[in-house]
Amino acid sequence: MRSALLVIDIQESFRQRPSWAAVSNPDIAATVAPLIADARERGDLVVWVLHSEPGTGGVFDPAAGHDLIRHLDGLEPRAGEPQLVKTSANAFTTTGLQQLLTAEGIRHLIVTGIQTEQCCETTTRVAGDLGYDVTFVTEATATFPIAHRDESGRPYEEILASPRTLSTADVIARTEYALAGRFATIATVKEVLAR
Repeated sequence: MRSALLVIDIQESFRQRPSWAAVSNPDIAATVAPLIADARERGDLVVWVLHSEPGTGGVFDPAAGHDLIRHLDGLEPRAGEPQLVKTSANAFTTTGLQQLLTAEGIRHLIVTGIQTEQCCETTTRVAGDLGYDVTFVTEATATFPIAHRDESGRPYEEILASPRTLSTADVIARTEYALAGRFATIATVKEVLAR
């Protein structure tokens, strides 16, 4: 069965935020690279997804005067590999991803990217609802500590120091609990490469 590897939002925009100093996987590009090579060798589809927030003036705004909506160094799409730009949390709603997968006859997805509990998890949940078989490669995702809802907007140093901040380990664990057996199979990079 042919699969599609989704490379979601592994982009320079994230590296420009103060939160990058606390990212769970600063070497996310190197972690995902073997999965990309494996997918290409198997003849699977590699789908590249970038996130854009037009009109916000921030690091995800394509018109803000900086070139940050691009893949991290070390990740390079090949000619013919689909490149999608989304404006929603999941990779389906504002792109033609479902139509692309249908046209390619793909029913199995391998999810990687940034952020574990946001765009990666949300894409996985939507994919599960659409009937796709999904493998969620947690170690090939990355996330950041999350402030308690009452503390959002505070300086990042204070958020990191707060005992109410959810650690990246807790974010990752909660995502796996929410997805496993419901929306996806959780797998390691090694397990995916050995399939």
